[in-house]
Amino acid sequence: MKEKDKEDKKCPCNEPRKKKRSPKEQKALLKRLRLAEGQIRGIQAMVENDAWCPEILVQVSAVTAALNSFSKELLACHIKSCVAEDIRAGNDEAIDDFVKMLQKLMK
Repeated sequence: MKEKDKEDKKCPCNEPRKKKRSPKEQKALLKRLRLAEGQIRGIQAMVENDAWCPEILVQVSAVTAALNSFSKELLACHIKSCVAEDIRAGNDEAIDDFVKMLQKLMK
């Protein structure tokens, strides 16, 4: 694919490299991010207060799980909207793009 074509490529939902999310989708994603943000702040406080290492590690594990949940939700939204719409529109290249993205995520 030519470089110009890549630049012109748009998510069927919006403009290049952007995605217009529904209020419900945005609220769900932000809720998960805020949860992780709060947990990270808690970990910072634990470090500042000289908390015991295993207790901090348990909280780090909780943050990791929260971010994994966020990633799963975002991935599901992407598949159900952008990827599915591209495939329905006959853009089989969307499958290759999706596979490349998954390979990056699974490093």
